[in-house]
Amino acid sequence: MNKTANYLTIDVEDYFQVAALKEVVGPHRNWDNYPARVDNNTKTILTLLDKYNVKATFFIVGWIAERFPRLVKDIHAAGHDIGCHSYYHRLIYELTPEEFRQDTKAAKEILEQITGQPVLTYRAPSYSITNKSLWALDILEELGFTHDSSIFPIRHDRYGIPDAPRFKYKIPGHNLIEYPISTSIFIGRKIPVAGGGYFRLFPYWFTKMALKKINRQDGQSFIFYIHPWEIDPGQPRLKGLSTLSKFRHYNNLDQTASRFEQLLTDFSFVPIGQNPAAY
Repeated sequence: MNKTANYLTIDVEDYFQVAALKEVVGPHRNWDNYPARVDNNTKTILTLLDKYNVKATFFIVGWIAERFPRLVKDIHAAGHDIGCHSYYHRLIYELTPEEFRQDTKAAKEILEQITGQPVLTYRAPSYSITNKSLWALDILEELGFTHDSSIFPIRHDRYGIPDAPRFKYKIPGHNLIEYPISTSIFIGRKIPVAGGGYFRLFPYWFTKMALKKINRQDGQSFIFYIHPWEIDPGQPRLKGLSTLSKFRHYNNLDQTASRFEQLLTDFSFVPIGQNPAAY
């Protein structure tokens, strides 16, 4: 096992809440029309983490917390960190500042009500803090957050600030520590290698090599993320999706659980906010 401690994060949202599926699912008022699978899938992840004695940060959507408070309590009771992942999983740059404030405040409050603990860490839906929504950082600080993991230092059609730092840093002008999703440098380009669709797209040997490169050559901890729906190949296949959205969502779902378990054996992890040097 690699002895450098890295940051493990779980984005607790259901398959029908993913931004790429909104073209078919529609707004959040339609979510109750779809069978929820997040409870069982998240419990499967909890079982895996317990097996390998790993603690993580769980970024939970407020809508999920409202409907599955027992799940939030179980995550918290297992010793994991609870983070906020919005209430309705809407892209920040499609909201007004006031809409964002109300959504985030509601999500933070319900998570704190369930756990009885302050929620200090935030992650934007689909990493939607971009150059056109940097105003969100002011609101996060206003609401009492101290850690953020919303900035992806790549170029993408949905998200990304390409020139943002690759590793943990204090955001200039703010009392916020940023934990950017990790990238590795290949042929002079930043390649996303630490979770989500990229974890499913690349073969595991490549992911392992890239993550080891961050630990050994860069001398840094990486930030990894996964969603409970990604370990669920039996989830409903929604009709009407574009070819790109279908590929992004369903590619290699049948391999994610085994790859994730291998990751837990190959690397060491801590929650966001914990000092990896103290591991």
